Amino acid sequence: MIRPSTDLIVYLCREPVDMRKQIDGLALLVQEAMELNPFDKALFVFGNRQRNKIKLLFWERNGFVVWYKRLERERFKWPTHLDGDAVTLTGQELNWLLDGYDLNAMKPHKALDFQCVG
Repeated sequence: MIRPSTDLIVYLCREPVDMRKQIDGLALLVQEAMELNPFDKALFVFGNRQRNKIKLLFWERNGFVVWYKRLERERFKWPTHLDGDAVTLTGQELNWLLDGYDLNAMKPHKALDFQCVG
């Protein structure tokens, strides 16, 4: 299976998107609604209202690529714990989302900030 690189910048559109939109419509959505540059070295993620379909858009050297996935029984667990219209994810978080993990429930260890040893 083709998977995005884990070091790629990923922008997730939180609002549901009409899955009939093709490349031009998605690129315009990135530019106008998300206020981002669709030609950046980034991946833009869109989901439908039912959260059983997902489209990924990215610019690759000389043209746009759209990647589409439809689930037959389950639903994507759209992250609701993050703020903003466009949410930034890591490539690893996107892969977890594609695999069906609930990013809301996945909490890393608390970050520690030490000033000295001992």
